Amino acid sequence: MNKTVYFDNNATTKVAPEVLAAIEPYFCELYGNPSSMHTFGGQVGHNIRDARQQTADLLGCEPEEIVFTGCGTESDNAAIKGAIAAQPNKRKIITSRVEHPAVLQVCRDLEAEGYTLAEIGVDSQGSLDIDQLEEELDESVALVTIMHANNETGVVFPIEQIAEMVTSRGIIFHTDAVQTAGKIPLDMKESSIDLLSISGHKLHAPKGVGALYIRKGTRIKPFIVGGHQEANRRAGTENVPGIIGMGKACELAKDNIEDENTRVKDLRDRLEQQVVAKCSNCWVNSKEAPRLPNTSNISFEYIEGEAILLMLDQLGICASSGSACTSGSLEPSHVLRAMGVPFTAAHGSIRFSLSRYNTAEEIDYLAEHIPAVIEKLRELSPFAKK
Repeated sequence: MNKTVYFDNNATTKVAPEVLAAIEPYFCELYGNPSSMHTFGGQVGHNIRDARQQTADLLGCEPEEIVFTGCGTESDNAAIKGAIAAQPNKRKIITSRVEHPAVLQVCRDLEAEGYTLAEIGVDSQGSLDIDQLEEELDESVALVTIMHANNETGVVFPIEQIAEMVTSRGIIFHTDAVQTAGKIPLDMKESSIDLLSISGHKLHAPKGVGALYIRKGTRIKPFIVGGHQEANRRAGTENVPGIIGMGKACELAKDNIEDENTRVKDLRDRLEQQVVAKCSNCWVNSKEAPRLPNTSNISFEYIEGEAILLMLDQLGICASSGSACTSGSLEPSHVLRAMGVPFTAAHGSIRFSLSRYNTAEEIDYLAEHIPAVIEKLRELSPFAKK
């Protein structure tokens, strides 16, 4: 196979052709500043309003509740720091041990500044300890930030139950939904969630654009100040092509959610069944937990994940050993460590994440070639059972 077989869609996705076509005019034809008073810029501002509506439609909220940002990380930072700044008398934050670094590192930085931080654990399947969360809720809590679905294992948390538990106590609740938008239906009108982050490049929009849902009435201070853009909630000249692309991508994601939860899920199951059947000493992490339809995390004992990835790369197969934001680290995944995955397997865990552009032929190509990769690396490993 000469083409690239791409199974790393939780790291980033290809820009959908329809999105690229929607974006192109905004570089050389419709290049006006949307804040300008003249008609040339004004028409761009009108098109941004359309993109805001498309994004709101995916999330089931009002367009006025959408703030466009530069990425999912900015959305997380804006939500967490903005909610904290709006409540100077509350000094406690609650999160989980398996959050993306865009949340976990922000919370730990705030802890270093004097805030109290509670990190909720997970069980061996990666499911959140709801009882521990409830025990930590008290009057000092300013914010609870718990991800909707884990980027490494695909485990989906009962986010509506959590949001209701938190907000019923008058505490602001934020969720990082970067991995779930477009894969799981979202309806903020029927939800108790106050703040929700998404990222364009995770759902076939360009890199460099994200969005933050802010429920009407939620107290939050602006993270970036300056101009009046985004109704004074996020200053800076808008990334017009990115926003237009994100709006189109959200429209496409809404139209394709059924495909994600049927055909794409079937492809993921096919991948898991074939790989586990053909490779010894391996298993699917979090197999018994509710998971995203596109995500599979498989542990291969006694070998290094980096070595697996290098050999797969030589075959044109792209996967990952965890979050792309921490892939430079030689430490085993903090998510798998929190789950208690054995050290002999945590280092050899590979994430395969699919999209609507993947095919059964690509799954079969992986299943055909990965057994030889695993066998060869086991032969070289001093820790493998001979």
